[in-house]
Amino acid sequence: MADPILISRLRCPECDHEEDMEMPTNACLFFHNCAGCGVRLQPLQGDCCVFCSYGTVPCPPIQEGDCCHG
Repeated sequence: MADPILISRLRCPECDHEEDMEMPTNACLFFHNCAGCGVRLQPLQGDCCVFCSYGTVPCPPIQEGDCCHG
């Protein structure tokens, strides 16, 4: 199995600000404050983290098929 991709670009749904972020390999990130407008992002229903909801790449646990959610 290939190593997970660790960088994802988050896009804020409120202001469209984009930010490249390094994802943790052993956890899901539930909250993130947008650097553009300050809104607090949280996962959409059914997603485990902000990367899965707003990122260009899903979180490493999802990539590896071993997510902490449900």
